[in-house]
Amino acid sequence: MDEQTARKTIIEIGKLMYDRSYVVSSDGNVSIRLDENRVIASPTMTCKGRMTEEMLAITDLEGKALNDQKASSELAMHLLVYKMRSDVGAVCHAHPPHGSAFAAAGLAIDQPILSEVILTLGCVPLTAYGTPSTPELTDALIPYLTHHNALLMANHGAVAYGNDLWQAFDRLETLEHTAKIAILSRALGGANNLPPD
Repeated sequence: MDEQTARKTIIEIGKLMYDRSYVVSSDGNVSIRLDENRVIASPTMTCKGRMTEEMLAITDLEGKALNDQKASSELAMHLLVYKMRSDVGAVCHAHPPHGSAFAAAGLAIDQPILSEVILTLGCVPLTAYGTPSTPELTDALIPYLTHHNALLMANHGAVAYGNDLWQAFDRLETLEHTAKIAILSRALGGANNLPPD
């Protein structure tokens, strides 16, 4: 993706994440792989709903700054995804309330209650807890990245990734919507799982 389009897309997705309460304050981060060696990402300590194109950071795949903006402290999570998944072109990390409630409760989103979710997202596993912005967090993701397109991080939030930033965001949105339905169905006595066949 060309850099100007990437900048516009990150700003648009950041506003959507903020408007839908998937992030608050300076929570969350998004990035796009520009090419084999460069990533453009949301800046550190900045509200995703108030970012501007000029604020975005560019780094190489090792996290070395290539412009004068500082990337999110959790960029290492994005870089790990890019290194392990050559098919991934963008990453969204957020703290959507229903998905994060699952993560705080120590629960994966892995019950077959909605056929659309099974077909478009699949199961969303729960990774072990890792302190944000440390290798502990990225190490906890490694066993799951190659087989899943979205993850819940224990006592933290969610990360989703895809071919482009819209697909990554759509997966994050599907994760949150599914978590909300699962919580509401439990309040009504529990969801009926789809039959295995």
